[in-house]
Amino acid sequence: MSRIKVMVVDDSAVVRQMLTALLDADPSIEVIGAVVDPILAMARMKSTWPDVIVLDIEMPRMDGITFLKKLMAERPTPVVICSSLTEKGALTTMEALAAGAVSIITKPKIGVKQFLADSCDDLLLAVKVAAQANLKRLTTRRVSASFVPKHTADVILPAAVDRAMVKTTERVIAIGTSTGGTRALEEILTILPKVSPGIVIVQHMPEKFTAAFAARLDGLCQIEVKEAHDDDRVIPGRALIAPGGKHMLLKRSGSHYHVAVVDGPLVNRHRPSVDVLFRSVAKFAAANALGIIMTGMGDDGAAGLLEMRKAGAHTVAQDEESCVVFGMPREAIRRGAVEKTVPLSAIGREILQQP
Repeated sequence: MSRIKVMVVDDSAVVRQMLTALLDADPSIEVIGAVVDPILAMARMKSTWPDVIVLDIEMPRMDGITFLKKLMAERPTPVVICSSLTEKGALTTMEALAAGAVSIITKPKIGVKQFLADSCDDLLLAVKVAAQANLKRLTTRRVSASFVPKHTADVILPAAVDRAMVKTTERVIAIGTSTGGTRALEEILTILPKVSPGIVIVQHMPEKFTAAFAARLDGLCQIEVKEAHDDDRVIPGRALIAPGGKHMLLKRSGSHYHVAVVDGPLVNRHRPSVDVLFRSVAKFAAANALGIIMTGMGDDGAAGLLEMRKAGAHTVAQDEESCVVFGMPREAIRRGAVEKTVPLSAIGREILQQP
């Protein structure tokens, strides 16, 4: 199997050296260039085109956003954004994701050792996922993801023994997604009218990015979109996005729904985890819920969606053709968790359809 060809574009010599060393150490990856800015990258790419580009945002001569838009217009290529976790950087990174970047990794901030300890596995996995993502709505091949222990939702919320509470008049929409989900969520949420069911969302995303992501969507949508805080109400016309680094659970008080935002171990290698959210929806909303699993790598959400379906909820998966990565929907379908498979363009209609 041929190695994944990677181009690193970053104006920091230290970062270029670190990224090159980490990537080249993996036998499945080959760094074909590490350059200071997009102008040099374009010159180098005339001879050898990379499979994946690891891209900084702020650089001399041409910024990363401009370069990304140029790439996507002329020759779509998987791009992983390498960004510092600052408020300004998070907002800019959201713009990059909207322009077509596949995912985010955290740029090293305070030294090589910490970066190696904290981010090496994330970096390698991000590049491998990007390599198998097809930007036209993509082809997929399996990538190993055996880096951390794989807990189930049991570590956060025990499985329900009894059926959930009786149905109320309030519908709840639960959405789980990962790679490619930022653009997919934008496509869905921007078409929803102000009077839409309450929505709870897990999008796999690093801590500090979810607030900027939610704020960006809120400016584009008729509905309110916000990063969830503990005890936020789930109400019509509002979408709550689980904060990076925390799990989000649906809860119920009388006839009203709210969320709990909690710490806890990684579940299916993620925090927030889709399985945790879906299990809580199965327990507290049951037949009054719609579960939607969308583009993403791995199997997070498949078990939880099956619990939702068994509890009487309607369940939908995004189809393969419209997914960036078909891993999560495929696994949910394989387990019998999915009632209906639809293209991304039809998911908004599923949300608004009365059961």
